[in-house]
Amino acid sequence: MLTHLSSIHLQQAIERIENTPEQEQVRIGVLALQGAFLEHCHALYAVGAKPVELRSLQDMENLHGLCLPGGESTVMGKLLVQNRMLEKFAGFIQGGMPVFATCAGLILLSKEIIGFENQVRLNCLNAAVNRNAFGRQKESFIEELPIICPFLSENDAEKQCVFPAVFIRAPQVVRVGNNVTILAKRNEQILAVQEKNMVAAAFHPELTENLLFHTWLYKKASEYKQLL
Repeated sequence: MLTHLSSIHLQQAIERIENTPEQEQVRIGVLALQGAFLEHCHALYAVGAKPVELRSLQDMENLHGLCLPGGESTVMGKLLVQNRMLEKFAGFIQGGMPVFATCAGLILLSKEIIGFENQVRLNCLNAAVNRNAFGRQKESFIEELPIICPFLSENDAEKQCVFPAVFIRAPQVVRVGNNVTILAKRNEQILAVQEKNMVAAAFHPELTENLLFHTWLYKKASEYKQLL
């Protein structure tokens, strides 16, 4: 867990971000209709972003990035439709706004959900996913996983590291399109991918001390803000 967020240093960072004028903030919307969104908010504070909890259309103003947390992808999709947020979410992503998705967020972001063709989804990431590929919650586990770091630009050289991956009822990417970069595999199972402004992982970086993925989102959101 992000235990370091209880430190005086990071509490001061949170206060500093909250006291920063809105026009100077890098504002990242975190889908907060259902699921484990609070941990993502904490991680975003830790890297210097202002997390904005998204529950209605009115919350979706003045954003520079998006975060789709874990939870129940079916419920999230239904609530996005019910709250009339689905099309705006998809429009933001298709328009180039950076997005980071974990677990259920990966399912929601993808174009194809194996065996659940009629499930509501954003239909943005060129990938097919298999829900609950790693079993039930009692079969959750943590593993040091070799990964490729997300690319900030097309000119980036490949950088590799080992990441503490937390798997909780995790999905699996079954196949990807030509423009999708595979960032992580486990026994040939695809677990993290990137396509242009989208990064998605089957595991839960927000439950670790490693802020690599949230740092990527913050940096991409900062770049996106400069284009507005």
